[in-house]
Amino acid sequence: MKNKNIVILGAGESGTGAAVLASRRDMRVFVSDNGPIAQHYKATLERENISFEENGHTHQRILGADLIIKSPGIPDKAALIKKVKEKNIDIVDEMEFAFSFTEAKIIAITGSNGKSTTASLIAHILEKSGKKVSLAGNIGQSFAMAVATEKPDIFVLEVSSFQLDYLFSFKADIAVLTNITPDHLDRYDHQFQKYVDSKFRILQNMTATDHLIYCADDQTIINELNKRTTAVQLLPFSLKTSLKSGAYLQDNKLIFTGKNTFTMTLEELALQGRHNVYNSLAAGLATKLIDIRKENIKQCLSDFENIPHRLELAATIHGIDFINDSKATNINSTWYALESVNKPIIWIVGGLDKGNDYSKLTQLASEKVKAIICLGIDNQHIAESFSGVVEEIYETQSMKDAVNWSYKLANDGETVLLSPACASFDLFDNYEDRGNKFKKAVKEL
Repeated sequence: MKNKNIVILGAGESGTGAAVLASRRDMRVFVSDNGPIAQHYKATLERENISFEENGHTHQRILGADLIIKSPGIPDKAALIKKVKEKNIDIVDEMEFAFSFTEAKIIAITGSNGKSTTASLIAHILEKSGKKVSLAGNIGQSFAMAVATEKPDIFVLEVSSFQLDYLFSFKADIAVLTNITPDHLDRYDHQFQKYVDSKFRILQNMTATDHLIYCADDQTIINELNKRTTAVQLLPFSLKTSLKSGAYLQDNKLIFTGKNTFTMTLEELALQGRHNVYNSLAAGLATKLIDIRKENIKQCLSDFENIPHRLELAATIHGIDFINDSKATNINSTWYALESVNKPIIWIVGGLDKGNDYSKLTQLASEKVKAIICLGIDNQHIAESFSGVVEEIYETQSMKDAVNWSYKLANDGETVLLSPACASFDLFDNYEDRGNKFKKAVKEL
Protein backbone atom coordinates (compact mmCIF):
# COMPACT_ATOMS: atom_id res chain seq x y z
CA MET A 1 0.00 0.00 0.00
CA LYS A 2 3.06 2.31 0.07
CA ASN A 3 2.53 5.50 -2.00
CA LYS A 4 -1.17 4.74 -2.30
CA ASN A 5 -3.38 7.82 -2.55
CA ILE A 6 -5.75 7.61 0.43
CA VAL A 7 -8.69 9.97 0.95
CA ILE A 8 -10.45 9.92 4.31
CA LEU A 9 -13.99 11.27 4.61
CA GLY A 10 -14.75 12.57 8.08
CA ALA A 11 -12.20 13.85 10.61
CA GLY A 12 -13.67 12.48 13.82
CA GLU A 13 -12.18 9.70 15.94
CA SER A 14 -12.14 7.06 13.19
CA GLY A 15 -11.03 9.38 10.38
CA THR A 16 -8.19 10.95 12.33
CA GLY A 17 -6.98 7.54 13.49
CA ALA A 18 -7.02 6.20 9.93
CA ALA A 19 -5.11 9.29 8.73
CA VAL A 20 -2.38 8.83 11.33
CA LEU A 21 -2.02 5.11 10.55
CA ALA A 22 -1.91 5.70 6.77
CA SER A 23 0.60 8.54 7.11
CA ARG A 24 2.89 6.47 9.32
CA ARG A 25 2.78 3.72 6.67
CA ASP A 26 4.12 6.14 4.02
CA MET A 27 0.85 6.69 2.17
CA ARG A 28 -0.32 9.95 0.65
CA VAL A 29 -3.22 11.04 2.83
CA PHE A 30 -5.89 13.70 2.43
CA VAL A 31 -8.67 14.21 4.98
CA SER A 32 -11.93 15.92 3.98
CA ASP A 33 -14.74 16.86 6.36
CA ASN A 34 -18.01 18.47 5.27
CA GLY A 35 -18.25 20.30 8.61
CA PRO A 36 -15.80 21.92 11.03
CA ILE A 37 -13.07 19.69 12.46
CA ALA A 38 -12.82 19.57 16.25
CA GLN A 39 -9.73 21.39 17.49
CA HIS A 40 -8.06 18.35 19.09
CA TYR A 41 -8.40 16.31 15.87
CA LYS A 42 -7.11 19.26 13.82
CA ALA A 43 -4.10 19.52 16.14
CA THR A 44 -3.34 15.81 15.59
CA LEU A 45 -3.53 16.16 11.80
CA GLU A 46 -1.26 19.23 11.88
CA ARG A 47 1.24 17.52 14.16
CA GLU A 48 1.42 14.56 11.76
CA ASN A 49 1.71 16.88 8.71
CA ILE A 50 -1.47 15.46 7.17
CA SER A 51 -3.32 17.53 4.54
CA PHE A 52 -6.96 18.25 5.33
CA GLU A 53 -9.94 20.42 4.47
CA GLU A 54 -13.05 21.28 6.49
CA ASN A 55 -16.49 22.83 5.93
CA GLY A 56 -16.84 21.24 2.51
CA HIS A 57 -15.51 18.58 0.11
CA THR A 58 -13.28 19.16 -2.93
CA HIS A 59 -14.91 16.52 -5.13
CA GLN A 60 -12.21 16.48 -7.81
CA ARG A 61 -9.49 15.63 -5.30
CA ILE A 62 -11.63 13.03 -3.53
CA LEU A 63 -12.62 11.30 -6.77
CA GLY A 64 -8.94 10.87 -7.66
CA ALA A 65 -8.32 8.57 -4.71
CA ASP A 66 -7.06 4.97 -4.92
CA LEU A 67 -8.95 4.12 -1.74
CA ILE A 68 -11.53 5.97 0.36
CA ILE A 69 -11.91 5.41 4.09
CA LYS A 70 -15.39 6.54 5.13
CA SER A 71 -16.58 7.67 8.53
CA PRO A 72 -19.32 5.31 9.82
CA GLY A 73 -21.58 8.33 10.27
CA ILE A 74 -21.76 9.09 6.52
CA PRO A 75 -24.75 7.26 4.98
CA ASP A 76 -24.65 5.51 1.59
CA LYS A 77 -27.32 7.88 0.29
CA ALA A 78 -24.96 10.89 0.62
CA ALA A 79 -24.42 12.44 -2.82
CA LEU A 80 -20.62 12.22 -2.56
CA ILE A 81 -20.72 8.49 -1.72
CA LYS A 82 -22.94 7.87 -4.75
CA LYS A 83 -20.37 9.64 -6.95
CA VAL A 84 -17.52 7.59 -5.45
CA LYS A 85 -19.41 4.36 -6.16
CA GLU A 86 -20.11 5.45 -9.73
CA LYS A 87 -16.34 5.78 -10.25
CA ASN A 88 -15.80 2.29 -8.68
CA ILE A 89 -13.38 3.59 -6.08
CA ASP A 90 -13.07 1.15 -3.18
CA ILE A 91 -14.66 2.36 0.08
CA VAL A 92 -13.76 0.77 3.40
CA ASP A 93 -14.24 1.47 7.07
CA GLU A 94 -11.29 2.55 9.18
CA MET A 95 -11.46 -0.82 10.97
CA GLU A 96 -11.05 -2.69 7.68
CA PHE A 97 -8.02 -0.53 6.85
CA ALA A 98 -6.44 -1.03 10.29
CA PHE A 99 -6.95 -4.80 10.26
CA SER A 100 -4.29 -5.30 7.58
CA PHE A 101 -1.62 -3.78 9.84
CA THR A 102 -1.91 -6.02 12.91
CA GLU A 103 -1.55 -9.69 13.72
CA ALA A 104 -2.83 -9.38 17.30
CA LYS A 105 -5.76 -11.50 18.48
CA ILE A 106 -9.13 -9.78 18.04
CA ILE A 107 -12.23 -10.04 20.21
CA ALA A 108 -15.03 -8.14 18.43
CA ILE A 109 -18.30 -7.26 20.16
CA THR A 110 -21.45 -6.16 18.36
CA GLY A 111 -25.19 -6.08 19.06
CA SER A 112 -27.95 -3.54 19.56
CA ASN A 113 -27.31 -3.13 23.29
CA GLY A 114 -24.62 -4.04 25.80
CA LYS A 115 -21.66 -3.68 23.41
CA SER A 116 -19.76 -1.07 25.41
CA THR A 117 -20.30 -2.70 28.80
CA THR A 118 -19.38 -6.17 27.52
CA ALA A 119 -16.28 -4.87 25.73
CA SER A 120 -15.23 -2.91 28.83
CA LEU A 121 -15.76 -5.97 31.05
CA ILE A 122 -13.67 -8.18 28.75
CA ALA A 123 -10.85 -5.63 28.63
CA HIS A 124 -10.97 -5.23 32.42
CA ILE A 125 -10.67 -9.00 33.01
CA LEU A 126 -7.80 -9.37 30.52
CA GLU A 127 -5.88 -6.37 31.84
CA LYS A 128 -6.21 -7.47 35.47
CA SER A 129 -4.96 -10.91 34.38
CA GLY A 130 -1.74 -9.45 32.97
CA LYS A 131 -2.59 -9.30 29.27
CA LYS A 132 -1.52 -6.34 27.15
CA VAL A 133 -4.90 -5.14 25.88
CA SER A 134 -6.24 -2.31 23.74
CA LEU A 135 -9.93 -1.41 24.07
CA ALA A 136 -10.90 0.39 20.87
CA GLY A 137 -13.33 0.71 17.97
CA ASN A 138 -16.72 2.24 18.64
CA ILE A 139 -15.58 2.88 22.22
CA GLY A 140 -12.68 5.12 23.21
CA GLN A 141 -9.99 5.48 20.57
CA SER A 142 -10.34 4.17 17.03
CA PHE A 143 -8.91 0.79 16.03
CA ALA A 144 -6.64 2.53 13.50
CA MET A 145 -5.18 4.91 16.10
CA ALA A 146 -4.61 1.96 18.44
CA VAL A 147 -2.81 0.03 15.68
CA ALA A 148 -0.71 3.12 14.88
CA THR A 149 0.36 3.76 18.46
CA GLU A 150 0.17 0.47 20.42
CA LYS A 151 1.34 -3.15 20.17
CA PRO A 152 -1.09 -5.16 22.35
CA ASP A 153 -1.51 -8.92 22.58
CA ILE A 154 -5.27 -8.57 22.16
CA PHE A 155 -7.58 -5.96 20.69
CA VAL A 156 -11.04 -5.79 22.28
CA LEU A 157 -13.17 -3.97 19.71
CA GLU A 158 -16.69 -2.63 19.95
CA VAL A 159 -18.09 -2.74 16.40
CA SER A 160 -21.23 -0.94 15.21
CA SER A 161 -23.46 -1.98 12.32
CA PHE A 162 -22.30 1.09 10.35
CA GLN A 163 -18.70 -0.11 10.69
CA LEU A 164 -19.62 -3.70 9.82
CA ASP A 165 -21.18 -2.54 6.54
CA TYR A 166 -17.74 -1.65 5.21
CA LEU A 167 -15.68 -4.53 6.63
CA PHE A 168 -14.59 -7.09 4.03
CA SER A 169 -11.38 -8.92 5.00
CA PHE A 170 -11.64 -8.13 8.73
CA LYS A 171 -11.82 -11.25 10.91
CA ALA A 172 -12.43 -11.74 14.60
CA ASP A 173 -10.91 -14.64 16.53
CA ILE A 174 -13.75 -14.34 19.04
CA ALA A 175 -17.00 -12.58 18.14
CA VAL A 176 -19.68 -11.62 20.67
CA LEU A 177 -23.24 -10.94 19.50
CA THR A 178 -25.09 -9.51 22.49
CA ASN A 179 -28.60 -9.16 20.97
CA ILE A 180 -30.39 -7.80 17.92
CA THR A 181 -33.38 -5.49 18.29
CA PRO A 182 -34.67 -2.81 15.89
CA ASP A 183 -32.25 0.13 15.78
CA HIS A 184 -30.93 2.59 13.19
CA LEU A 185 -33.70 1.47 10.83
CA ASP A 186 -33.57 4.87 9.14
CA ARG A 187 -30.16 3.80 7.76
CA TYR A 188 -31.50 0.41 6.59
CA ASP A 189 -34.52 1.51 4.52
CA HIS A 190 -36.69 0.69 7.56
CA GLN A 191 -36.09 -3.02 6.86
CA PHE A 192 -35.16 -4.95 10.00
CA GLN A 193 -33.64 -7.82 7.98
CA LYS A 194 -31.09 -5.45 6.44
CA TYR A 195 -30.01 -4.43 9.95
CA VAL A 196 -29.83 -8.09 11.01
CA ASP A 197 -27.69 -8.90 7.96
CA SER A 198 -25.39 -6.06 8.92
CA LYS A 199 -24.88 -7.43 12.42
CA PHE A 200 -24.17 -10.92 11.07
CA ARG A 201 -21.28 -9.56 9.01
CA ILE A 202 -19.30 -10.02 12.25
CA LEU A 203 -19.14 -13.71 11.26
CA GLN A 204 -17.58 -13.17 7.84
CA ASN A 205 -14.16 -14.82 7.35
CA MET A 206 -14.37 -16.68 10.68
CA THR A 207 -13.24 -20.31 10.59
CA ALA A 208 -13.61 -23.54 12.58
CA THR A 209 -10.90 -22.39 15.02
CA ASP A 210 -12.87 -19.23 15.90
CA HIS A 211 -15.76 -18.74 18.34
CA LEU A 212 -19.09 -16.92 18.26
CA ILE A 213 -20.53 -16.10 21.68
CA TYR A 214 -24.22 -15.22 21.38
CA CYS A 215 -27.43 -14.73 23.36
CA ALA A 216 -29.54 -17.89 23.16
CA ASP A 217 -32.57 -15.95 24.47
CA ASP A 218 -32.61 -13.66 21.42
CA GLN A 219 -35.04 -15.18 18.93
CA THR A 220 -33.75 -13.04 16.07
CA ILE A 221 -30.23 -14.43 16.54
CA ILE A 222 -31.52 -18.02 16.83
CA ASN A 223 -33.64 -17.67 13.69
CA GLU A 224 -30.72 -16.23 11.76
CA LEU A 225 -28.28 -18.93 12.90
CA ASN A 226 -30.79 -21.57 11.80
CA LYS A 227 -30.86 -20.00 8.31
CA ARG A 228 -27.09 -19.90 7.94
CA THR A 229 -24.25 -22.41 7.76
CA THR A 230 -21.07 -21.47 9.59
CA ALA A 231 -17.94 -23.37 10.56
CA VAL A 232 -17.41 -21.21 13.63
CA GLN A 233 -17.68 -22.79 17.11
CA LEU A 234 -20.86 -21.60 18.86
CA LEU A 235 -20.99 -20.67 22.56
CA PRO A 236 -24.43 -19.50 23.77
CA PHE A 237 -25.39 -17.74 26.98
CA SER A 238 -28.86 -17.61 28.54
CA LEU A 239 -30.91 -16.46 31.51
CA LYS A 240 -33.73 -18.88 30.63
CA THR A 241 -32.22 -22.24 29.70
CA SER A 242 -29.53 -24.51 31.13
CA LEU A 243 -26.84 -25.21 28.54
CA LYS A 244 -24.41 -28.09 28.05
CA SER A 245 -21.93 -25.70 26.48
CA GLY A 246 -21.71 -21.98 27.23
CA ALA A 247 -22.94 -20.04 30.27
CA TYR A 248 -26.34 -19.62 31.92
CA LEU A 249 -28.24 -18.45 34.99
CA GLN A 250 -29.90 -20.98 37.27
CA ASP A 251 -31.10 -20.59 40.88
CA ASN A 252 -29.50 -17.11 41.05
CA LYS A 253 -26.11 -18.52 40.03
CA LEU A 254 -24.07 -17.85 36.92
CA ILE A 255 -22.79 -21.19 35.63
CA PHE A 256 -19.90 -21.34 33.15
CA THR A 257 -19.56 -24.78 31.56
CA GLY A 258 -16.73 -26.62 29.80
CA LYS A 259 -13.04 -26.39 30.65
CA ASN A 260 -12.52 -24.71 34.04
CA THR A 261 -16.22 -24.85 34.98
CA PHE A 262 -17.12 -22.34 37.68
CA THR A 263 -20.12 -20.61 39.26
CA MET A 264 -20.75 -17.31 41.00
CA THR A 265 -23.84 -15.83 42.63
CA LEU A 266 -25.86 -12.93 41.26
CA GLU A 267 -25.04 -10.97 44.42
CA GLU A 268 -21.31 -11.18 43.62
CA LEU A 269 -21.72 -9.30 40.33
CA ALA A 270 -20.54 -5.68 40.33
CA LEU A 271 -23.19 -4.79 37.73
CA GLN A 272 -26.77 -5.55 38.67
CA GLY A 273 -29.86 -5.83 36.44
CA ARG A 274 -30.89 -8.43 33.84
CA HIS A 275 -29.00 -6.76 31.01
CA ASN A 276 -25.79 -6.82 33.04
CA VAL A 277 -26.17 -10.53 33.80
CA TYR A 278 -26.16 -11.08 30.03
CA ASN A 279 -23.11 -8.83 29.67
CA SER A 280 -21.28 -10.65 32.49
CA LEU A 281 -22.02 -14.09 31.02
CA ALA A 282 -20.70 -12.99 27.61
CA ALA A 283 -17.56 -11.44 29.10
CA GLY A 284 -16.86 -14.51 31.23
CA LEU A 285 -17.15 -16.80 28.21
CA ALA A 286 -14.87 -14.64 26.06
CA THR A 287 -12.12 -14.49 28.67
CA LYS A 288 -12.40 -18.21 29.42
CA LEU A 289 -11.47 -18.79 25.77
CA ILE A 290 -8.25 -16.82 26.38
CA ASP A 291 -7.50 -19.26 29.25
CA ILE A 292 -7.90 -16.65 31.97
CA ARG A 293 -8.05 -18.33 35.39
CA LYS A 294 -11.57 -18.65 36.75
CA GLU A 295 -10.53 -16.93 40.00
CA ASN A 296 -9.49 -13.86 37.99
CA ILE A 297 -12.73 -13.81 36.00
CA LYS A 298 -14.86 -14.03 39.14
CA GLN A 299 -12.85 -11.31 40.91
CA CYS A 300 -13.08 -8.95 37.93
CA LEU A 301 -16.81 -9.50 37.43
CA SER A 302 -17.14 -8.53 41.11
CA ASP A 303 -15.01 -5.36 41.13
CA PHE A 304 -15.78 -3.79 37.74
CA GLU A 305 -16.90 -0.14 37.75
CA ASN A 306 -19.68 0.70 35.30
CA ILE A 307 -18.95 2.79 32.21
CA PRO A 308 -20.19 6.40 32.21
CA HIS A 309 -23.67 7.20 30.85
CA ARG A 310 -25.00 3.64 31.30
CA LEU A 311 -27.29 3.48 34.35
CA GLU A 312 -24.77 5.71 36.12
CA LEU A 313 -25.89 7.13 39.47
CA ALA A 314 -25.20 10.85 39.02
CA ALA A 315 -26.28 11.84 42.55
CA THR A 316 -28.79 11.24 45.33
CA ILE A 317 -30.39 14.50 46.49
CA HIS A 318 -32.93 14.55 49.34
CA GLY A 319 -33.54 10.84 48.81
CA ILE A 320 -34.06 11.18 45.03
CA ASP A 321 -31.74 9.11 42.79
CA PHE A 322 -30.66 10.80 39.55
CA ILE A 323 -29.61 8.14 37.03
CA ASN A 324 -27.74 8.98 33.83
CA ASP A 325 -28.56 6.44 31.13
CA SER A 326 -27.80 8.73 28.18
CA LYS A 327 -26.21 5.82 26.30
CA ALA A 328 -29.69 4.27 25.95
CA THR A 329 -30.31 5.41 22.37
CA ASN A 330 -32.88 2.75 21.42
CA ILE A 331 -36.05 1.15 22.75
CA ASN A 332 -34.51 -2.09 24.00
CA SER A 333 -31.81 -0.31 26.00
CA THR A 334 -34.41 1.91 27.67
CA TRP A 335 -36.61 -1.14 28.35
CA TYR A 336 -33.78 -2.62 30.44
CA ALA A 337 -33.33 0.68 32.26
CA LEU A 338 -37.01 0.99 33.18
CA GLU A 339 -37.10 -2.69 34.15
CA SER A 340 -34.07 -2.32 36.46
CA VAL A 341 -35.44 0.59 38.55
CA ASN A 342 -37.65 -0.49 41.43
CA LYS A 343 -38.83 2.95 42.56
CA PRO A 344 -41.37 5.38 41.05
CA ILE A 345 -39.73 7.05 38.04
CA ILE A 346 -39.71 10.53 36.58
CA TRP A 347 -38.50 9.64 33.09
CA ILE A 348 -36.59 12.04 30.85
CA VAL A 349 -36.94 10.69 27.31
CA GLY A 350 -36.56 11.88 23.73
CA GLY A 351 -34.16 13.15 21.08
CA LEU A 352 -33.70 12.20 17.46
CA ASP A 353 -36.28 9.45 16.90
CA LYS A 354 -35.00 6.65 14.62
CA GLY A 355 -38.43 5.20 13.86
CA ASN A 356 -39.14 3.98 17.41
CA ASP A 357 -42.07 1.75 18.36
CA TYR A 358 -42.81 2.95 21.90
CA SER A 359 -45.56 0.36 22.41
CA LYS A 360 -42.87 -1.98 23.77
CA LEU A 361 -42.40 0.40 26.69
CA THR A 362 -46.02 1.21 27.53
CA GLN A 363 -46.54 -1.61 30.05
CA LEU A 364 -43.41 -0.74 32.03
CA ALA A 365 -44.28 2.95 31.81
CA SER A 366 -47.80 2.38 33.12
CA GLU A 367 -46.43 0.31 36.04
CA LYS A 368 -43.41 2.41 37.00
CA VAL A 369 -43.44 5.92 35.52
CA LYS A 370 -45.02 8.75 37.50
CA ALA A 371 -44.27 11.51 34.95
CA ILE A 372 -42.54 11.91 31.58
CA ILE A 373 -40.41 14.86 30.52
CA CYS A 374 -39.88 14.88 26.75
CA LEU A 375 -36.49 16.36 25.88
CA GLY A 376 -36.19 16.95 22.15
CA ILE A 377 -36.91 19.24 19.24
CA ASP A 378 -39.87 17.10 18.11
CA ASN A 379 -41.66 15.35 20.99
CA GLN A 380 -44.99 14.63 19.31
CA HIS A 381 -44.42 10.89 18.74
CA ILE A 382 -43.48 10.28 22.39
CA ALA A 383 -46.30 12.43 23.79
CA GLU A 384 -48.87 10.64 21.62
CA SER A 385 -47.45 7.18 22.44
CA PHE A 386 -47.75 7.67 26.22
CA SER A 387 -50.91 9.77 26.35
CA GLY A 388 -53.32 7.89 28.61
CA VAL A 389 -50.47 5.66 29.86
CA VAL A 390 -48.64 8.22 32.02
CA GLU A 391 -50.72 10.97 33.61
CA GLU A 392 -48.20 13.82 33.50
CA ILE A 393 -46.26 14.57 30.30
CA TYR A 394 -44.13 17.69 29.87
CA GLU A 395 -42.00 18.98 26.99
CA THR A 396 -38.75 20.96 26.86
CA GLN A 397 -35.67 21.54 24.74
CA SER A 398 -33.50 22.40 27.74
CA MET A 399 -31.62 19.83 29.86
CA LYS A 400 -31.51 22.31 32.75
CA ASP A 401 -35.30 22.68 32.66
CA ALA A 402 -35.78 18.91 32.36
CA VAL A 403 -33.67 18.30 35.48
CA ASN A 404 -35.25 21.17 37.46
CA TRP A 405 -38.78 20.02 36.61
CA SER A 406 -38.00 16.39 37.47
CA TYR A 407 -36.59 17.47 40.82
CA LYS A 408 -39.83 19.31 41.63
CA LEU A 409 -41.94 16.33 40.53
CA ALA A 410 -39.97 13.68 42.46
CA ASN A 411 -40.34 12.77 46.10
CA ASP A 412 -37.97 11.16 48.59
CA GLY A 413 -37.50 7.48 47.57
CA GLU A 414 -38.18 8.09 43.86
CA THR A 415 -35.87 8.10 40.82
CA VAL A 416 -35.21 10.59 38.03
CA LEU A 417 -34.10 8.52 35.03
CA LEU A 418 -32.52 10.00 31.91
CA SER A 419 -32.99 7.13 29.43
CA PRO A 420 -33.75 8.79 26.09
CA ALA A 421 -34.45 5.81 23.76
CA CYS A 422 -33.34 8.20 21.00
CA ALA A 423 -30.17 9.54 19.41
CA SER A 424 -28.83 12.80 20.83
CA PHE A 425 -28.02 14.79 17.71
CA ASP A 426 -31.07 17.07 17.72
CA LEU A 427 -29.91 19.02 20.80
CA PHE A 428 -26.47 17.61 21.74
CA ASP A 429 -23.14 16.70 20.13
CA ASN A 430 -23.47 13.02 21.15
CA TYR A 431 -24.76 10.85 24.00
CA GLU A 432 -21.71 11.75 26.15
CA ASP A 433 -22.48 15.46 25.78
CA ARG A 434 -26.12 14.79 26.72
CA GLY A 435 -25.10 12.74 29.76
CA ASN A 436 -22.52 15.28 30.92
CA LYS A 437 -25.04 18.12 30.64
CA PHE A 438 -27.49 16.02 32.71
CA LYS A 439 -24.86 15.48 35.42
CA LYS A 440 -23.93 19.19 35.38
CA ALA A 441 -27.59 20.22 35.77
CA VAL A 442 -28.02 17.75 38.65
CA LYS A 443 -24.95 19.17 40.43
CA GLU A 444 -26.41 22.66 40.14
CA LEU A 445 -29.68 21.73 41.91
